[in-house]
Amino acid sequence: MSERDLFANFERMRREMDELFGDVLDRSGLASRRRGGFSPAVDLFYEGDPPHAVVHAELAGVDPADIGLEVTGRDLVITGHRRPATEEGRVYQQLEIDFGPFRRVIPLGADVVADQARATYRDGILRVELPLARPERTSRSVPIEVPGDNAADDVLGNGA
Repeated sequence: MSERDLFANFERMRREMDELFGDVLDRSGLASRRRGGFSPAVDLFYEGDPPHAVVHAELAGVDPADIGLEVTGRDLVITGHRRPATEEGRVYQQLEIDFGPFRRVIPLGADVVADQARATYRDGILRVELPLARPERTSRSVPIEVPGDNAADDVLGNGA
């Protein structure tokens, strides 16, 4: 038997096992991800003056009405659902585009002004712009206490 025939037999056997076990043995993990949704790819960068965080999420095929955005502290939470493409009369040979519910938490790494966040959706890419919060520039003196040391209290002017 030639090497080519040997691999063809293995491929045929793998397809038959996939049909028999419903892709449970899928080495890439796609079958398990399909059942539990998917996780969209995300880019996070900072730009502009004043500076702001920008998040790009790859959501091709997701209806914008099915997308939810929430800012919680320093996290941006993106939720939604990609519906499966279902058309009558189709017989799929290959199905790789993941679908189902998703929830993605993106740590922003900086405080943001959530009330001024903006989001746009174009060509399957969700863009979220979040202005960075300006740090407080106040300063104050901090007294140093030494508990239980009466002599230290007298030196610091805290004694009676």
